[in-house]
Amino acid sequence: MSLIASDSGGGSSFTPVPAGLHMARCYRIVDLGTQKTTFNGETKMQHKIMLQFEVHGENDSGEPLVTSKGEPMSISKNYTLSLSEKATLRADLQAWRGRAFEADELRGFDIRKVLGQWAMIAVGTATGNNGKTYTNILNLNPIPKMLKDTLPVPHNPAAFFTISNPDMDLFTSFSNSLREKIASSPEWQARGNSSASSSAKANSSGFDDMDDDIPF
Repeated sequence: MSLIASDSGGGSSFTPVPAGLHMARCYRIVDLGTQKTTFNGETKMQHKIMLQFEVHGENDSGEPLVTSKGEPMSISKNYTLSLSEKATLRADLQAWRGRAFEADELRGFDIRKVLGQWAMIAVGTATGNNGKTYTNILNLNPIPKMLKDTLPVPHNPAAFFTISNPDMDLFTSFSNSLREKIASSPEWQARGNSSASSSAKANSSGFDDMDDDIPF
């Protein structure tokens, strides 16, 4: 089952990825279903997705960006599943691929095409209203041509989770907060998936051709 974005006209300890520009690979796409969002006093119900990246590189001290287990750090960004003119997903994907979407692509773009793709991500920090500091992906850019022949070895298997055909083994590996967010969506509740009882598997796909100047 695909996730199609379109222009419709309208607690354990965690070390965050440091601010800066990093090489990263999109290894997981998660369908979050319809979520309630409030911005500037306006509440909307919007279909959300999460793109999760494994980060490769070094910090300012020359130390590798790895967890206490020696695995690449990870960082994610949530998007509304839309390619409307003002959509953040559209802006980030166009910057990442290095060109604007064609009209036919705007009518329906399969988000799975970015699974397994490499990007240069700009990471920054911000302080929330609660006083906590959050690490965010500010923007995505293509990998420079000179680096395409020296990409790191991928660490995480490419994984695609969709509510319409959920991989329950993958679902149970998510954090409690992520499982709760997915479970709160009307799409999940309509399936009766209040527990990890289904063994249905989601389709997943990669996009391994890095020779083209446009990665997806």
